Amino acid sequence: QVQLVESGGGSVQAGGSLRLSCAASAYTYRTNCMGWFRQAPGKEREGVASICTGGGSTYYTDSVKGRFTISQDNAKNTVYLHMDSLKPEDTAIYYCAAGRSWTRIYYWGQGTQVTVSS
Repeated sequence: QVQLVESGGGSVQAGGSLRLSCAASAYTYRTNCMGWFRQAPGKEREGVASICTGGGSTYYTDSVKGRFTISQDNAKNTVYLHMDSLKPEDTAIYYCAAGRSWTRIYYWGQGTQVTVSS
């Protein structure tokens, strides 16, 4: 069983920046793609960004393109989400996820709160 450990959430004012980290306890084919989902109160969970090993292909949901950047450190089995120009609508619990592909998620992190105030 692979464990995902998240860190880096917090509170920031609009326009500010945060960086989330997610470390996987091991690399397997089931952690080939890693990234972040988020869920705001009263809303469904949505995929935010992902990155896949072997080519480094990335995905961003439209609302974060140009503001968020996902990167990875393969040696540490860790992915990072750099969030710039944060908006109040980015407020949510952010969950790290890992899977064979971004549509086949096997593992979830515990979630970390991101709060952006106006």
